[in-house]
Amino acid sequence: MNDMNDWNRRSDQAWAEIDGYYEREAEAEFRERIDALADELPEGSPIAPFERACAWDSTGHSDKAAPLYREALDRGLAGMRRRRAVVQMSSSLRNIGRVEEAIELLTAERGNHDPDAAVLSDAVAATLALCLVDVGRGREAVSLAVGALAPHLPRYQRSMANYARMLVEGGSE
Repeated sequence: MNDMNDWNRRSDQAWAEIDGYYEREAEAEFRERIDALADELPEGSPIAPFERACAWDSTGHSDKAAPLYREALDRGLAGMRRRRAVVQMSSSLRNIGRVEEAIELLTAERGNHDPDAAVLSDAVAATLALCLVDVGRGREAVSLAVGALAPHLPRYQRSMANYARMLVEGGSE
């Protein structure tokens, strides 16, 4: 296999070109491209099933993506890709009706404070909020969403964070 930097560059290029496959209704061709890249990785690599999962997911096949995300995680996928796999697998599980499983994964992930993947913490919260709505836990979902949004506001961060907390703790301020 070529060095990993070259592989990442070619993978990034493939993903940058995904819209062209949609325009031509050639999603299977895109998956084949990603499969070929994944085949270049060493046997047992957690990145290979992750990339395949992303390709299935991005072409509308959550049912095929979820087990591949699980395989990647079981093989020890790490860092940013690991967190992406948890978020994306949870979204796929939600799409195929396994919402409670997604909630468990995302709730556990909220407790994971990997600094290499912290940039995706809001994605974890947003995906969990969507799952919570699906199971009738709307107040908790809004609390998560407002709590994730609050630090990004130019003003009212403290107020919004307090409002988010009070949605689940009770209170009227």
